[in-house]
Amino acid sequence: MVEPRYDTISFLSDYGLADEFVGVVKGVIRTIAPHVTVIDLTHDIAPHDTRAGALALARSVQYVPPGVVLAVVDPGVGTSRRAVAVEVGDGSGVLVGPDNGLLAPAVAMSGGADRAVELTETAYQLPSPGPTFAGRDVFAPAAAHLCAGVALDALGPEIDPVTLLPGIVPLTRIEDGALVGEVLWVDRFGNAQLNVDPEEVAAMGDVVTLRWSDKTRTAHRAGTYDDLGPGRIGLIVDSYGLLSVALARRSASDELHLHAGDAVTLAAAAAAAGAASCRDLRGRVHPVRDPRQVRGRVRTATCRGG
Repeated sequence: MVEPRYDTISFLSDYGLADEFVGVVKGVIRTIAPHVTVIDLTHDIAPHDTRAGALALARSVQYVPPGVVLAVVDPGVGTSRRAVAVEVGDGSGVLVGPDNGLLAPAVAMSGGADRAVELTETAYQLPSPGPTFAGRDVFAPAAAHLCAGVALDALGPEIDPVTLLPGIVPLTRIEDGALVGEVLWVDRFGNAQLNVDPEEVAAMGDVVTLRWSDKTRTAHRAGTYDDLGPGRIGLIVDSYGLLSVALARRSASDELHLHAGDAVTLAAAAAAAGAASCRDLRGRVHPVRDPRQVRGRVRTATCRGG
């Protein structure tokens, strides 16, 4: 008799909770592997947004227990895109999902792929009335069978991890002496996480000029949200070690019209293209200081499974 191998599945999707999709997937898992605990990472990824799903998975994967990670954000469902399972950590974990870049950053965060297979063996899938619910018919059974002790290579042919579709993670770059970053994610509280490491702006001081779209604002480095006074925009090191644009007990995204994917330029308070002044959240004008040298580099990073 095959012994169970994993007892946890960490599950992320864009299914939401209005329909039965999440419950059905968990029902399939429970039927095949009743010993398994399912951790719901999130099911509120915007529909079809593989980039948001990939970033959420990469943020989460270092905090989940050993086991299987099941991720389904699959706009190409029913097409020729591959369904895959990727083993990491010398077998301590397996990531299961579509080969569309969703898994790649999390695989990289886990130390890279040890091996990977394409999920083609129908003995470990459910009969499909139609091709549009691979989460139920392909991915959930694969994740559950792995937990139940089925060998990875029983699920389908081995594939070279180098052929897995990479995920593209935006990195900062320098333009005209200023640092250009991007909003990676806006959380439920409206904090706008940037792809900016605090060290990249250390030379700018405690007051930084932010530019995005047609807006220019002054932001203040702060340790906590309550360090910010009314109307003051903050740059805070968030729980993942990156800078976030924040307001005290209010949504920076809503009030500043700042959204995931927006490019944001950061400069020492006087370095914003030679500007003589800039405005805070309420539009008040503040004098700027002498420019300071900003150092940095990079453009984009590609996260691969291999």
